Amino acid sequence: MKRPARTEVEAAVRTLIAHAGDDPARPGLAETPSRVVDAFTTAFSGYGRDPRAALGAPLPAGRAAGQLVVLRDLPFLSYCEHHLAPFFGTATVAFEAAELLVGIGHLADLVTVLARRLQLQERLTEEIADVLARVLAPRGIAVLLDATHTCLHLHHPRAGPGRLRTLHLSGSLRERAASFPALFGGDAGAAQSGSV
Repeated sequence: MKRPARTEVEAAVRTLIAHAGDDPARPGLAETPSRVVDAFTTAFSGYGRDPRAALGAPLPAGRAAGQLVVLRDLPFLSYCEHHLAPFFGTATVAFEAAELLVGIGHLADLVTVLARRLQLQERLTEEIADVLARVLAPRGIAVLLDATHTCLHLHHPRAGPGRLRTLHLSGSLRERAASFPALFGGDAGAAQSGSV
């Protein structure tokens, strides 16, 4: 697919502003199309990167084989593919090492690369787990995303700040989930059943 030129995207933003009922040429909005293109370049930069490469070059686990590696409460921002509305929250990514390890910076980068695409939270959860499985082949994986979806407030303006929680558990961490209640926000029973 050929990407539109920057001028085409800016023209599209001006159309959206006019559709909203405002004048895209007024002083407060004149530079908005350019700013939106810059923001979208960052927001969707994940399309230009291979998520497997985000994990860098894994290191031999050695004596750390069997160790539980957990990155908790990592902030992320993504955009819902249904409304182009942002959803944001925190990710907890964990794996039980087999033969390979990566640093927490690489885990954070993996979440960022996949989040910076048009997404569904459920798919994002599974994609993070899938890349970990393919690159590290760990004994077990847990990925927990907890996020607020702004599209909920668009459709239900009186709704409270509800959050969606999605959880992937596989391998040894599915079996051991009840042993790590802190990993799942104290909801070990829900984590063990695979439903949250």
